[in-house]
Amino acid sequence: MLDHSSRQLSSNIPMDALSEVLQDFRLNGVNYGRCELQHPWSIAFPHQQLLRFHFVSQGPCWIHTEAEGWQELNDGDLVLLPQGIAHRLASAPDVEGCSLESCQITRVGSNVCEVVREGTGRTSTLFCGSMALSAYALNPLIALMPPMIRGCDVAGNDPIIGPLLAAMTVEASQPQMGSATVLSRMADLLAARLIRCWVNCSGASTTGWLAAIRDPHLGRVLAAMHRDPGHNWTLERLASVAGQSRSLFAERFSTVLGEGAARYLARLRMQLARELLGQSGMSVAEVASRLGYESEASFARAFKRITSVSPGVVRRTSSGRMDMDFGF
Repeated sequence: MLDHSSRQLSSNIPMDALSEVLQDFRLNGVNYGRCELQHPWSIAFPHQQLLRFHFVSQGPCWIHTEAEGWQELNDGDLVLLPQGIAHRLASAPDVEGCSLESCQITRVGSNVCEVVREGTGRTSTLFCGSMALSAYALNPLIALMPPMIRGCDVAGNDPIIGPLLAAMTVEASQPQMGSATVLSRMADLLAARLIRCWVNCSGASTTGWLAAIRDPHLGRVLAAMHRDPGHNWTLERLASVAGQSRSLFAERFSTVLGEGAARYLARLRMQLARELLGQSGMSVAEVASRLGYESEASFARAFKRITSVSPGVVRRTSSGRMDMDFGF
């Protein structure tokens, strides 16, 4: 639980809480693939706990999802799949099977592949990737997003998206030394702007995470907690960040988020703890210290209360590394 210290935390957190949450947005641990696939081809992408994207420099290219069926992607289209849902890409909807076995895959760096498939028809040039986000900062937002977002659908709401897509087309179609790095930086920026566009166009709900991040008081608090979940956040400190009295802040937080600040912070910490235990190789004691717990025992009790399993079990059963295969 949060303590009730009378100390206050001075803060210079900006009013734009969404920018604060997105300021450390990075496509961490990304695997990219620049693909040249000659028709006919078809490749299935299984569901994964990673954000995926596909950029079509030159078609033909179609995408199939269970919910939407087949959709044609045009030259310069970018598709963002925030929850990494299962889908299929193909040069035409009637192409069956999987063309993966006939692809020549060459790793040209620690996280970049060249994927080539010879065929009899037109060549499709794609730039695809899997992205591991900072889940503890963005997971609430990602969970609210639709299964698929097309860049062309939101380009009219952001004057930068169109030129970015055009620049990625040039870079992908005329690869030079360092092209993969340049494309990855463009993907960073483009994904962040697509997320921001979706937030700005997703309506004006009065409750829930989106309503909270838009609130000038609660948004600053969410940004602060997500930026530093291991800080010794007391109710007074959070109220100070919000610029409200303790009682007003506590009531407003519960009304909009549907739970108290202490519960929200505890869940946030446990989400990050699962990530650290499962991927970083950190010990339980190290994770407990990083997240602000005075002892390993108190952290373990909180972890099991919220997740229903012990931190030791998560650490032992994890592979130690998230699978970063982007699908080929």
